[in-house]
Amino acid sequence: MVATESPPRRAPAAAKPRVPVRPVTSRPSVWYLLPAGLFFGFFAAFPLVLVVYLSFTEWAGIGNPEIAGFDNWVRLFSDQRILDATQTTLIFTVLGWATQTPMALLIGVWAAGPQRNRAILSSIFFLPLLLSSAAVALMWNRLLDPYYGLAAEMGPFRNILGTGSGALAAIVFVVGWQFIPFHTLLYQAAARNIPQVLYDAATVDGANRWDMFWHITLPQLRNTIITSSTIMVVGSLTFFETVLLLTNGGPGTSTYILPFEMYIQGFRSFQFGYASAIATVLVVVATAVSLVIVKFSGFAKMRSTLEGM
Repeated sequence: MVATESPPRRAPAAAKPRVPVRPVTSRPSVWYLLPAGLFFGFFAAFPLVLVVYLSFTEWAGIGNPEIAGFDNWVRLFSDQRILDATQTTLIFTVLGWATQTPMALLIGVWAAGPQRNRAILSSIFFLPLLLSSAAVALMWNRLLDPYYGLAAEMGPFRNILGTGSGALAAIVFVVGWQFIPFHTLLYQAAARNIPQVLYDAATVDGANRWDMFWHITLPQLRNTIITSSTIMVVGSLTFFETVLLLTNGGPGTSTYILPFEMYIQGFRSFQFGYASAIATVLVVVATAVSLVIVKFSGFAKMRSTLEGM
């Protein structure tokens, strides 16, 4: 028998590394955006475009608008009442932020704690948030009336609505009384999300409550402070019903702010073109302020302040 050699065996081929297969996730259809898109377009985008168009027209609310070119804009930047209203709006915004932010922050941090009766007291404190701005303004208008209101029995506050500085302070107080609870909710929710381990470590190191507040609580609430401040500043450019029902812009024109001036020009003087120019400026300013706050505060990076993240 003739011996035959068996063919040499080939070395097994190296196994190819397996590429992990990512699970296939189906994205929602673009049609899901249709309801929100229609709502935004009909109630936000279209009115905004219409207001910008009306700012270049003369219109009394009846008939067809007549093109007026830049007449409304030239008048806007040379109107002394607008300059005075802008100054009052700036003062109102600064005072509102300076009074609401510290109080809302402190009450929110307290409400996030384990104190007894905290839930009951918080519920009572949040009641003004459930009321409409018109109801709140009417209520305080009656309470601050110098003849038959609560202010008539309060001596130095009896004529608080009769002076320019007092009336503006009253508006700041009433707006804060209503909306501090809203910002308190923001700080309360954020304070509850601060990891307890940070406070435990600080306690071991001998830190007191004041040190914990300044070096743990306050830095952890940085993003919430930015959010709350943005809402306050932008919101101050939309108030007019509080001024209308509480002081009616008085005494004189000392509490005329830009939103109230827009209302006066549109619904009392029937100069809707000029009022639209003021409204356009308010939209631009509110948007610019929001972008500036987000840009220079670093909030746009959306970095978490939680430990290890």
